Amino acid sequence: MPILNRAAEMQEEVTGWRRHLHKTPELNFDVFQTAGFVADKLKSFGCDEVVTGLGRTGVVGIIRGRKGDGATIGLRADMDALPIDEITGKPWASTVRGKMHACGHDGHTAMLLGAAKYLAETRNFTGAVAVIFQPAEEGGGGGNEMVKDGMMERFGIEKVFGMHNMPGLPVGQFAIKPGPIMAATAEFTITVKGRGGHAAMPHGTIDPIVIASQLVGALQTIASRSTDPVEAVVVSVTKFHAGDAYNVIPESAEIAGTVRTLRKEVAKRSEERIRALSAGLAAAFGATIEVDYDANYPVTFNHAEETVFAGDVAADVAGDGHVHRAIQPLMGGEDFSYMLEARPGAFIFIGNGDSAGLHHPAYDFNDEVIPHGMSYWVKLAETALAA
Repeated sequence: MPILNRAAEMQEEVTGWRRHLHKTPELNFDVFQTAGFVADKLKSFGCDEVVTGLGRTGVVGIIRGRKGDGATIGLRADMDALPIDEITGKPWASTVRGKMHACGHDGHTAMLLGAAKYLAETRNFTGAVAVIFQPAEEGGGGGNEMVKDGMMERFGIEKVFGMHNMPGLPVGQFAIKPGPIMAATAEFTITVKGRGGHAAMPHGTIDPIVIASQLVGALQTIASRSTDPVEAVVVSVTKFHAGDAYNVIPESAEIAGTVRTLRKEVAKRSEERIRALSAGLAAAFGATIEVDYDANYPVTFNHAEETVFAGDVAADVAGDGHVHRAIQPLMGGEDFSYMLEARPGAFIFIGNGDSAGLHHPAYDFNDEVIPHGMSYWVKLAETALAA
């Protein structure tokens, strides 16, 4: 099945929804306007049930097929934006200072709304489709909150599928792989407490800046010397704060950053090494080092059977030559991982073409993607729930 004629016909309408959402971005769980917009659309489509407030501000619409009882599958989109000032200059650019849809969640939401409208019109399937619109993907763990709120059990969801746009992948193409497709993430903050003093008399101090600097270098050995070279791990120090004056060695310094891994064992070893390196340097310099380590999203792990199924659906839409079934995992994190821990399913990428990268102030979702994404969702639902 190529792109649905109805999806192509709806592109202008769905693009309008997408651009409205792009102009009015909201962050984290505070997606009240966005969730309201989604719920109103789902009700206008005639969904059998529209539930709000799941996982604090998530929305789920239930669409039942006309062919009788059967399984329920979940299709998920994310709704939140990022704390970035947009520089695209486009007519639909963000109207909210310091907030923009720099990851394409506006496009994800619009495509799933378009698919929901189509499925509510046709209902050419058995069972039911749960269209899931979640808040707080960008660090808040909204997917986890919806799972903990009992979403899967409440609606009897048996399998769940997600989709994300990918800049650089041509429009009309898809990419997927079984197993780990996105990384587990963790965040750390390390506080080095020494003894401050005059910058001209460092021998009377325990300089936390020197110690923290040593630690920045030592942390890079987690990947280069403590982890099997064929394993994937990224340790990045992204913050370094210390001191206020030119002539004062401060009492303390703080560094912070992120760890990305594709296996639980590597994640565990990385945390152990961060703590061991910190303790060793503290002992060597006579300082105190405190480590605050927060394991965040788990690995996004595609289930084998559902990955083959999702790839086959994408091939029906785009042609088999336009579906990349063995892409390299991405070291970014994704909280759809929680839904894949709760139910079998798969996460797929859809091409956004030659655009700026995700989380960049010049990024914009490519509206030419809309009929491709809508067609994928519809085909996936109708195939998974065929009579």
